[in-house]
Amino acid sequence: MTLACYACDPAQSRGRHYPQAPAPTRNEYQRDRDRIVHSTAFRRLVYKTQVFVNHEGDLFRTRLTHSLEVAQLGRSVARSLHLNEDLVEAIALAHDLGHTPFGHAGQDALNDCMGAFGGFEHNLQSLRVVDHLEERYPQFDGLNLTFETREGILKHCSRSHAQALALKEPGGVGQRFLDGSQPSLEAQLCNLADEIAYNAHDIDDGVRSGLITLEQLEAVALFDDFRREALAEYPFLQDAAQGRRLLYEATRRMLTAQVYDLITATTAALQAAAPASVAAVRQLPPLIQFGPAMRLQSQALKTFLLHQLYRHPQVMQTMGQAQRIVQELFNAYLDQPKEMGEGFMARAQAARSAADARSSGARVVADYIAGMTDRFAAREHERLTGCKLL
Repeated sequence: MTLACYACDPAQSRGRHYPQAPAPTRNEYQRDRDRIVHSTAFRRLVYKTQVFVNHEGDLFRTRLTHSLEVAQLGRSVARSLHLNEDLVEAIALAHDLGHTPFGHAGQDALNDCMGAFGGFEHNLQSLRVVDHLEERYPQFDGLNLTFETREGILKHCSRSHAQALALKEPGGVGQRFLDGSQPSLEAQLCNLADEIAYNAHDIDDGVRSGLITLEQLEAVALFDDFRREALAEYPFLQDAAQGRRLLYEATRRMLTAQVYDLITATTAALQAAAPASVAAVRQLPPLIQFGPAMRLQSQALKTFLLHQLYRHPQVMQTMGQAQRIVQELFNAYLDQPKEMGEGFMARAQAARSAADARSSGARVVADYIAGMTDRFAAREHERLTGCKLL
């Protein structure tokens, strides 16, 4: 496929921290993707919560299946827009590598624990994973990914953390959070593909769990329009026994409509802005977008899911227990670093000689906890406290 002039070309990549000879059969972004897929952090995503903790059911989405869905959606749109599919795939597969166990509840708990030590951001943690925490190569720590993949992974970043990144890497992946510039179109696309994917699969998981119903979803125009459309074409789906097929068909149509709207609106934005290069894209407002009507409908769906699913009493109860696990693990490891694995215990001991020893030690603990799967965190908590919460 011919790339557009504003797409990222692997031959023009800003490169890696540690220069390496080109691979004979793969471009630089394909190489990034392969390193991500083979990483330990990627495998852990299979047991990390999306909305429902792993023990609640085998068919609910996890961070791994979510990442695969984002990659599939992203590649489909990238192909239509003549963007770089390989870069989109690499970013999508890596964007949640730094997520804690127990989803956003775990992240919020760890951020609270790290409040006095610089806080915790899962996007920044994903960058730490690929830059430092993976230990696979004799020449360097991390995966030594290209600038463009690393930039896409860092979806959000506070100004203070961006300033810290800029000190270590002037003009690097943190710079855009300081000067207001934009990332590549491939990175922008992953952001919106992420939103499309989780909105759709959270409807599916929410209905499967019984916490939300098809009747409740009638209040959500973005979903209900396609539910009614599916019923008009296939009246037999009205039968209660066909509820699962109706859910799938309505969700499929909703996804399709969002993808086509994204392609149409973005194409119009690109034609109007006419960027001639990746550098030009960075100086423009975001160009990957929904049309106005779809953006409003998508926001309404997000609001519905927030109030009816994410804040459902049953979800909140489980997440409250999960937050307690993270908080008590943090305190236990901070007081007794020897309870962590050998490698992290050694890092914690080395941190004692740092000028900010307490802060450095806390960051080691945060790295350890963020890398846990749900079930390992629950098991470790029970081992250290004698209390079984999940």
